[in-house]
Amino acid sequence: MNDMPSTDPASVRALMDWFGVDEALLSRVLSEALSHGGDYADLYFEHSTDSSIAMEDGIISRASTSVDRGVGIRVLVGDQTGYAYSEDLSLPAMLGAARTASSIARGSTEVNPQDLTPKGHQQLYAIDKHWGDVGVAVKIPLLQKTERLARAQDPAVEKVVIAWGDAEDKMLIATSEGVLTGDVRPMSRLWCSVTAEKDGETQSNGWNIAGRHGIDWYDDERLTNLAEEAVARTMILFEAKRPPAGELPVVLAAGASGILLHEAIGHGMEADFNRKGTSIYATMIGQKVAEDFVTVVDSALHPYERGALNVDDEGNPTERTALVENGVMRSYLHDRISAQHYGVKPTGSGRRESFRHVPMPRMRCTYMENGPHTRDEIIESVDFGIVAESFTNGQVQIGAGDFTFYIKNGWLIEGGKLTAPIKDVNIIGNGPEALKRITMVADDMKLDTGGWTCGKDGQSVPVSQGMPTCLVSKLTVGGTNA
Repeated sequence: MNDMPSTDPASVRALMDWFGVDEALLSRVLSEALSHGGDYADLYFEHSTDSSIAMEDGIISRASTSVDRGVGIRVLVGDQTGYAYSEDLSLPAMLGAARTASSIARGSTEVNPQDLTPKGHQQLYAIDKHWGDVGVAVKIPLLQKTERLARAQDPAVEKVVIAWGDAEDKMLIATSEGVLTGDVRPMSRLWCSVTAEKDGETQSNGWNIAGRHGIDWYDDERLTNLAEEAVARTMILFEAKRPPAGELPVVLAAGASGILLHEAIGHGMEADFNRKGTSIYATMIGQKVAEDFVTVVDSALHPYERGALNVDDEGNPTERTALVENGVMRSYLHDRISAQHYGVKPTGSGRRESFRHVPMPRMRCTYMENGPHTRDEIIESVDFGIVAESFTNGQVQIGAGDFTFYIKNGWLIEGGKLTAPIKDVNIIGNGPEALKRITMVADDMKLDTGGWTCGKDGQSVPVSQGMPTCLVSKLTVGGTNA
């Protein structure tokens, strides 16, 4: 079993031993960080390992392993941040970084750090074997099997690329308010990309599965499903056409359509954008923003999901945060700074890419909860429109919520029935307006298992997203006569 459980204070002590620190050393560095004053200081230690393998047509084309280690030191004065980091974990190096971070606090009131007490927490992603203990000889057969399964799906498959990645982050957080906690975060991902040729035409697509899972999660059934889905999403493109352009009803399919919810709506509900007045949602707390059956949630509590977190990167407990509840906007996503600004508790949403970065409010697992309808009812209600099933990329103006998304796979709806596959379609709209135009929500919510990564202000973090099937009464669709 996992030899470093993250459910009790003993696991925090194990992390302290890993980083070669104790309470006295941590307190000394925190005291140095507050030596010129300040409201608060924290230390974020991190040790991360990443491994990747790529295989093209049965041949290993690339493999790499990387290790990163360091500490980030933050000092807060109001909503101002002083930050420095060190890749050297010796006491002199950490004290030097602490003095650099403390420079923002010159002249402010001095605050003495509280005593540190190790604190355990929930465990959402215990795995039987650390990724550092899983050799490449165990991983390669999984890639080879996935490739064989993909090629067996259809004789038109010409090329298969399999990409593998796994990682483990050990982190330890100590704060001037006495918080001392840590976490061990596994991550893995398997991607299958397919190119097929049929009657002189070539199409490419793929699929991937990911999460905070161990090696045992990649069983035969999961590998088969991955290969089947990757090939099916590719082969349907040979039949797909572009639909007519114009304003049409758009049915967002359950699962991966959560990317639109994440980008066009979720970012606007991160509290830093609202604290600075750059989000269109800055004045909407308590206001009606959607139909009564629409509830939008961001949660870190889904076991083994990419966006799952035992604690956030400020050491706060994580939670389920209702952003929109029964059509009413209830909350933003808060880190420490925004929570203090609004006079509320942090939502466990303070996240950072690594010890080199400051934390900020970020999404975790963002999704819409189930509604009162069924998928069939929604399809049958549309006389002429489209279903958006999978997306390749998009652009969003976070402040205003304007978006453009590219649909890779979807369907045309005619007379309440799915009549033909579609491809190469843009949908254009505005997040808050789209939220208001959601007229039906089904009872089939699912989180997408893909390897979603969210970028913000130059930082990338793993996230999850999902939604039930829902109907947006009208969006601009870029089709054949666009």
